[in-house]
Amino acid sequence: MKILIVASGNHANIAPFVKEQMEALQKDGHIVFPFTVNGHGPLGYLSNLWPLKVTIRKFEPDIIHAHYGLCGLFSTLQHQVPVVVTYHGSDINSRCIRPLSRLAMRRAAYNIFVSETLQKLALHSSNQTIKQSNNQTVLPCGVDLDRFAPIPREDARKKLGLLPEGHYVLFSGAFDNEIKNAPLAQASCALLPDTTLLELRNRSREEVALLMNAADVLLVTSRHEGSPQVVKEALACNLPVVSTDVGDIVTLLSSTQGGSIAEATPQTLATAMAPFLDAPHRTQAREKMGPYSNTHIASQLCTIYNQKITHNRS
Repeated sequence: MKILIVASGNHANIAPFVKEQMEALQKDGHIVFPFTVNGHGPLGYLSNLWPLKVTIRKFEPDIIHAHYGLCGLFSTLQHQVPVVVTYHGSDINSRCIRPLSRLAMRRAAYNIFVSETLQKLALHSSNQTIKQSNNQTVLPCGVDLDRFAPIPREDARKKLGLLPEGHYVLFSGAFDNEIKNAPLAQASCALLPDTTLLELRNRSREEVALLMNAADVLLVTSRHEGSPQVVKEALACNLPVVSTDVGDIVTLLSSTQGGSIAEATPQTLATAMAPFLDAPHRTQAREKMGPYSNTHIASQLCTIYNQKITHNRS
């Protein structure tokens, strides 16, 4: 199967979870080619349409898989190849972008939402409801279980130059990302003695895996999420997670017993984190991460692709 992946290139590189999904599809024997959309606003996106058509003519894909609603809508402007779109969170949670994502949903051959919460929000709004149909499903992005695997905490801290003693809380993103709500995380950690909050920013994938093995707990204080990769990656490393109730994290933690949900206040989050800071053992969440592996997700994607390709040719 020949699969054309359409994703934003505005941040220099394709998002890591998209790259890793591509790698999983390639390992499954498929030919995968990326097309990056560069530019902002309607004119910025439209300037990529001719290059997309040229790429389609040269690569001759069987299916296009676009990531995020805007790339999905852009991809449906061509009519030669069926389009599958995955909606990740910001494309539905944003009131400005949601109407464009909903238009992409109508035009796409198939729609994938990374969480049920996101799907419900996409299908229902204050003034319009889109009926659920057989051309959509909930399917989170998978995790590279080879890269994100448990190693001894002392080894990870040594490689990162962290102190062997003390408490380290890993924040779920960059401090300046308003959606991640760093002030709440900082206020929560300030209530815990001898605790350092580590920012997850400008790190290689290998360094992210080391941080997850070096930290005592992952803290998520986001205002909203889809199906955050950072949580699944932490669980794959047996790192406990404390989070506010956003995205599909409740489902992830309940199915893996990998942490706890707390109200979005400094005291309740600090209280939820405290037991993990002195715990002698990690979680056993990794044992239940099989359904979230890149290999498993890639297999499910291929089933969707084949259905849409067959329908398009009939």
